[in-house]
Amino acid sequence: MKPATAAKKLGVYLPATPASFQEGVVTRAELNELQANPPEWLSELRRNGPHPRPVVAAKLGVSIAGLARGGVTEPLTTEQIEALKQERPEWLEKERATQAEVRKETARIKQQKAEKQERAAGRG
Repeated sequence: MKPATAAKKLGVYLPATPASFQEGVVTRAELNELQANPPEWLSELRRNGPHPRPVVAAKLGVSIAGLARGGVTEPLTTEQIEALKQERPEWLEKERATQAEVRKETARIKQQKAEKQERAAGRG
């Protein structure tokens, strides 16, 4: 697979990976090995970053779109993410609240579907 795909699956920011990783092709076996026994560079990237947007969003508890609305368009390090958590800017609090509402609504819909399926199963 392409290095970009492998980096995405590994949850790391491709430009921060070693040149040998960026320039090569990663087989499924190599990807599995990287996941099972991460080399130091991979462990370091996962620990300290810079992190890609999906990882930053997850660590902050917001959506990727929420990051963009908050003006965060670049990869962040773990230290920068922790600083944002401490500062608690208004946009972050708003986006976290929005994300919580989305999760709540998703859970409500899932519960509603489950109840509907139970009722349908009871009739049959």
